[in-house]
Order: sequence, then C-alpha cells, then structure tokens
Amino acid sequence: MLTKVFGSAVFGVDATTITVEVNVDKGIGYHLVGLPDNAIKESNYRIAAALQNNGYKIPGKKIIINMSPADMRKEGSAYDLTLATGILVATQQIKGDRVEEYIIMGELSLDGGLQPIKGALPIAITAREEGFKGFILPKQNAKEAAIVDGLSVYGVENISEVIAFFDKDIPLEQTVIDTRAEFYKSLEHPEFDFADVKGQESIKRCMEIAAAGGHNIILIGPPGSGKTMISKRLPSILPPMSLREALETTKIHSVAGRVKNNQGLMSERPFRSPHHTISNVALVGGGSYPQPGEISLSHNGVLFLDELPEFKREVLEVMRQPLEDREVTISRARFTVTYPSSFMLVASMNPSPGGYFNDPDAPVTSSPAEMQRYLGKVSGPLLDRIDIHIEVTPVPFEKLSSEQKAESSVEIRKRVTKARELQVVRFRESEATNYNAQMNVKQIRTYCALDEASKTLLKTAMERLNLSARAYDRILKVSRTIADLAGSETVTGTHISEAIQYRSLDRDGWLG
Repeated sequence: MLTKVFGSAVFGVDATTITVEVNVDKGIGYHLVGLPDNAIKESNYRIAAALQNNGYKIPGKKIIINMSPADMRKEGSAYDLTLATGILVATQQIKGDRVEEYIIMGELSLDGGLQPIKGALPIAITAREEGFKGFILPKQNAKEAAIVDGLSVYGVENISEVIAFFDKDIPLEQTVIDTRAEFYKSLEHPEFDFADVKGQESIKRCMEIAAAGGHNIILIGPPGSGKTMISKRLPSILPPMSLREALETTKIHSVAGRVKNNQGLMSERPFRSPHHTISNVALVGGGSYPQPGEISLSHNGVLFLDELPEFKREVLEVMRQPLEDREVTISRARFTVTYPSSFMLVASMNPSPGGYFNDPDAPVTSSPAEMQRYLGKVSGPLLDRIDIHIEVTPVPFEKLSSEQKAESSVEIRKRVTKARELQVVRFRESEATNYNAQMNVKQIRTYCALDEASKTLLKTAMERLNLSARAYDRILKVSRTIADLAGSETVTGTHISEAIQYRSLDRDGWLG
C-alpha cells in the first residue's frame, strides 16, 4: 500500500514542504531514499522502539520510503514522527484518510515522547500558504507555530496522541494565541536601565543618537570606565519592535533553534555578545548545513563586540559587506541562502595593550607607537562603516558616589521613539529604508541638504581630518539624526559640528 504524509525542510529562513511517500510490499527490508542525512537514516531504530512501546510495530515487510523532492538534502531528526505516521498508515495499523491534510513533524524518544524541533515558525507559514488544514508538532514548539493565523496548530507530547487523533478521532488540543496581545503583553520594563549609570552624560547622549538613527557606534576607553555597562543598556532605549520586526526576528531564531520552549513571539530586541574567539562562520553564518550566524541572530537588535581588537582580523573583515547590505549571502557549490542581518553594531575597545591612555599616572602605560599598533588591528574600512566614535573617560568619585538619580531609559526611549517616528514618515515610500542609518546616497542628498555655512564647516573638517567619502556620508547621517532629536526639519551647522565631534578615531592626536 502506498501512503503520502507531509513534513517540511527549512532552507535559509524559509521552509519547503517535503512529501514522504511510504510503500509497503512483499519481501523484507527497510529502504530510505531522497538524500536523508545520518540523523534521518538512524530514525528507524527510534521509530521501532517508540512504536513497540506504544503497542504498535514495524512489520517484517519490504518498506520503501521516498522523501520528495529527492534532489534536496534533508537533515535532522524532526522527520521521526512524519515517517512513523506514514509507516502506520501504509501498513494499515491506523486509518489514514486525513493525514494528507496536515504537516507532521517531531523527533521521537524511545518511549514515544516528542522532542522540540527547529524552524517551527517558517514551517507554519509555508503550511498556511500551501493550504494545509493543520500542523502537528511537539508541544514545546506549539506557541511558536501558533503565531501564524489561519492554521490549526496542535502541540502533542506523545505519538500515542497522534495515533488516537487519526485512528480513533480523539481531538487534539489546539494551541491558539492572540498574536498582538501576546506581543504587547511582553513589553516590560528593561532589566538594564540607564538610571543606574552615574555621570557619562556625553556618552549617554551618543547612545541616544545611535539608538534614534540606528547608527553603529564604537566606545574607546580604559578599563572600568563603563563601556560594557553602557552598551548593555542600549536595547532599553531602542524603540519597541513592530509586529513585522518581531515576526522576522522570531523566524530567524526559530530556524536556529534559539526560541525558548513555550515562548511565542519575541518582543524584546535581541542583544548578542559573542566571545572574541568566535570563528567567521559562527559570526556570519554558514557551515556544511548553513545556519544563521550571530549577525543574523542580532537582526533588528544589537550586536556587541567587546574588546574589538582581540577578535581575529579575518573575522572582523567578513562583517564589511553585511554592514553595508544588511543581509548576508552564504554561497556553496550546490545552493545559495540569504539571511537578513540588519543590526546595530556596538563595539568597545581599550586604547592600548595595557588598557590605558598615554597617561603617566596610569597603572600600566603604553607608548604612542604601541597604542597605534594596537588600534591598527582594526582596519580602516571597518571603522569607516561605524558612524560614531567616542572616547569614554573614567567617572570621577564625586559623580560615582552621588545619590542623584540619573535619567531613566524610559525617558530616553520616549525621545528616541519620537525621532524614529519622524523617520518612518520620511521614508514611508522606501521599502529598504526605515531609519537614518539606512539612507542611500540619493536620500542623503535629499534629506541632508546643507546651507553654505554648513558646507564650509564640513569642508574644513574633511580637509583637516582627511576623511573618506564614506565618513562624509556618515557625518551627514548622524547630523540628520541629531536634527530629528531636536525636532528640526533642516540640518544646520550646529548639528554638523556635533556630528563631527563623534569621529574620534579620524582626528589626529586624539590620543592626547
């Protein structure tokens, strides 16, 4: 008897429906074809034990299973439940008149229990688009898949529930989520608050500008000056994600298997902080079976690189193109996948190997040559792609011991959100641009028009600091954000001069 059941394969951040054809004939043997990997080939042992422990069995007949399309590589253990259901129907141990209406996925334990899978959200989206009635999957992934409207999602704990559903018409409990209510309910007060940061008003101002325009920023300063503390608080002042951004982010984390069990839609912007020993594949994504890297897991959020010069140079260089294009394409001989990577880069670094500026009173001093050599570990082209460079100096005791409460993240976020709303209106006709940092050259010329005085000021700065054309555009973008925070329709010399101050690494003699 020939039976068809349906599963799904995740490719990039999208899913492709897989037709599992099970044919039972006279003879003996178990043959699995259609480019399965080792995890799928080993499934017959898990399936046999799970069925036996639930009162069923794989009969001693010739079983041929084809996973179509046969030229697409299938990987992972998530097809266990699909294959087991197909075998039961094909051997007439259960009824199969409704199995073709559902996508069925799940990894089996030997007792028939189900383990969570990766990519539940993109699989659910594809299932709805292709007209399937429902999606049967492990209970741990049910909330994640139930984000998709118009598709019945059933979370199950054991294969016995699936058997009872198809064979005895015992209904499964449907998981239903009000996506909007779930999203807004999860917006809570931040764990890390700028109210905890003493002093550093100029650095807070830089972080506010960076958040308002989505600008990349690098903090340079000695140990203990607060670089990491401030950086961790950046997500608390970013505007809340839109529903579309939350869906995009959840989809990427779903593919990587990073969505927490029983969690539905991600509402908090991701904050990723990889260690400096990370490889370039782990950072940008890829591998034999491509997976999203840290820059894609940071999509719509923040990627924080602490101690930037300690990262391998080749690792940092692979970020150049994703920083510009806001997506990364992984190309292999047989396929190409693209992952979105629109993130804010926040980096911090010490100014020298010893960690301190050229200060005779510092515990460990370094010569200017040593400091320049240390800074030289980070290439000019990468620094060019960072809009804001700012020095962070230690906080004096008077401010550190002050009992006065600093401005909270909630108050700063209000100003940031207001500036972002102006940008949403400004770029409403552009699909690729949502905030100032994403402006292309044409948009910069349109929305950052300067008067003669501002042009003269910028020209002088360009000549004295020997700035590149990319740095010129960065200054204009940052000045546009400063103007938005001030509620100004035009960019003035005041905004330009403040933006120029935030190019510390371009200034000769900035080391003092």
